[in-house]
Amino acid sequence: MSPESDNADLKRRSFRNFIASVRYSIEGFFAALKHEPSFREDLLFVILLTPFAIILPVNAVSTAVMIGSLFLIIIVELLNSAIEWTIDYVRPEKHPLAKRVKDMASAAVFLSWLNCIAIWIILLWPSNAVWHRIEDMVMSWFGG
Repeated sequence: MSPESDNADLKRRSFRNFIASVRYSIEGFFAALKHEPSFREDLLFVILLTPFAIILPVNAVSTAVMIGSLFLIIIVELLNSAIEWTIDYVRPEKHPLAKRVKDMASAAVFLSWLNCIAIWIILLWPSNAVWHRIEDMVMSWFGG
C-alpha cells in the first residue's frame, strides 16, 4: 500500500466518528458550564439577548449578525477556557510567558464583547429606522 492510500484511509470519517465527535463537543460544553463561571455568565447573556435579536424589527441579515456576535462571545470564551486549562496543566507554576498567553486569550474574549457591543449599537442606532419600527410594533401590541 502506498503512503497516499494510507492517508486517504485516515481521512475517511464514518458516521460513528461523527457521532463520537458530537458527543465530545457536548461533553466539552457541559464541562465549561460546570467549571467555568465566565462561560456561564456569557451564556446567560446570550440566552437573554438572543430573543431580542429575533423579535427586533430588523432585517434577517441584521438579526443573523446580532446573534452571530453573541455566539462569538461564547465561542471565544470556550477557547479562552481551554487555553487557560491547558496552561495550568502544562505549567502549574507561575511563569511570565504563561501569564502572557492567558492574558492574550482573555483579550480575545474582551474583543469579542467589544465586537458584539459595536454591532448592536450600529444596528440599533437611533438614526436607523429601527426605533420607529419598535415604537410602531409596541403601539400595535397595546392597540395604539
